[in-house]
Amino acid sequence: MTARLNWDRDGRDWPNRAFSRFVTAGGLRWHVQVMGEGPVVLLIHGTGAATHSFRALAPMLAAHFTVVAPDLPGHGFTAEPAHASGYSLPGVASGIAALLQTLGLRPVLAAGHSAGAAVAIRMTLDGSIAPATIVSLNGALLPFPGMTHDIFAPVARFLASSRLTAAAFSTFVGSRPSVERLLRSTGSHIDAEGVRYYGRLTANPGHVHGALALMANWDLRPLLRELPRLAARLILVVGRSDGMVPPAEAYRVRAAVPTAEIIALPGLGHLAHEERPEEIVRIIRQAVAHDTPDEGPRHEGPRPPEQS
Repeated sequence: MTARLNWDRDGRDWPNRAFSRFVTAGGLRWHVQVMGEGPVVLLIHGTGAATHSFRALAPMLAAHFTVVAPDLPGHGFTAEPAHASGYSLPGVASGIAALLQTLGLRPVLAAGHSAGAAVAIRMTLDGSIAPATIVSLNGALLPFPGMTHDIFAPVARFLASSRLTAAAFSTFVGSRPSVERLLRSTGSHIDAEGVRYYGRLTANPGHVHGALALMANWDLRPLLRELPRLAARLILVVGRSDGMVPPAEAYRVRAAVPTAEIIALPGLGHLAHEERPEEIVRIIRQAVAHDTPDEGPRHEGPRPPEQS
């Protein structure tokens, strides 16, 4: 097995560590953070990231909602699935559904970043969650065109197929210059803390293997075909400087879901939720208020989980 992140060592200063818990659900040991009280908001990070991506956003939301944010399978501190199917879009969606069922949480809103937006939509289409609204944060919702998909997936499968290859790849991408180049390519400018955590993740062979395995087993073509039957309200938040997902793709998604709303954020890139979390909080609060006009009382901040 490829060396994975160790919670006692690599998670000693993990953002929002006090709200972390480890839960076994769907045959997988999940790292998940749960904080706050009120209507449940599900946060799903993208490929190659982890809950650290919501380090500022989650506590801000927790002043108004119960926030649940898991590490995806094979990412961060969540275990690897036993089978490759656990990395597929349906597999990840069913895994998070099992986690929510174990936690007894039903989201009124699901927000997903990049590939996480596809997971939120897949879960909703499958009926495993029934949020009134889905917020796509620079969502990667469309398959690569033509030959790009036919070339990209096999390359990812090759890199993920060998533990030694994945370990070598992590050595390359985990260097400080590589991490900084990768983050610049997103079109975002994040703080030094964020850079440090991304560096920790990309330098870990287990995490890199998980990200490669996810990419190798990802297929968005069925999702694209089924998008027109999405009943939940869809809000497409787009960083106009996104260097990973072309902002124009939001308009292609709206062609499939004519009721989708597009919110463009000038000057922000693919990691817009890390650059300006307060803006995302505003969008989510307005969305929930739209769905449930009487928000009721809210407490002043996140509360640590009760110890069992």
